[in-house]
Amino acid sequence: MANIYDVLSYRPTESIGYLMTRVKVEMLAALDRELAVDPHLSSLGVTSAQFIVMVRLVGGGNRKSASDLCKELSYDAGAMTRMIDRLEKKGLVRRMRCMKDRRLIYLEATDEGRAAYPRMLEISVAVQNRFLQGLERPEAEKLKEYLTRMLQQVG
Repeated sequence: MANIYDVLSYRPTESIGYLMTRVKVEMLAALDRELAVDPHLSSLGVTSAQFIVMVRLVGGGNRKSASDLCKELSYDAGAMTRMIDRLEKKGLVRRMRCMKDRRLIYLEATDEGRAAYPRMLEISVAVQNRFLQGLERPEAEKLKEYLTRMLQQVG
C-alpha cells in the first residue's frame, strides 16, 4: 500500500479527505435545495439529513431503534431524538414500543413516509447524477469501487 502524502508536500485543501468532505457538503446542500422546491415534497419540508434517516428506515429494513440509527449515521442521541421528533411531526415516521420489551422503542416509516420515499430517492439520484456528469460511466463505477474499498479498510 502506498502512502501518497508526506508532511512536507501536504496541502490540506487539496487532500482526498478535504475533497470528499466538500463533495458531501455540496451534494447534501443540492439535495436540500431540490427537496425544498419539489412540488410533491416541499410541503413536508424534508431535509437531506431527514432523507438519510428515511433511507435507513424504508430502504434498509424499516424497523430500527434510535440507537441503531445513531450508530449507523454517527449521530449523537440528542440530535437523533430531535430529527425523529421532526419526522414524526411531518407524519413520515412513528415510534412503536416493542411488545417483548416495553423499554424498547422502534421506529418505522408511516404509510405517508413510504409513499414520499420514492420521490425523495428520485431526487437524490438526480442530484448524484448531476455531480457525476463530468465522468464517463466506467469512471463513476471505478470511483464507487474505490470509495467502497476505502470504507472496507475502516470496517
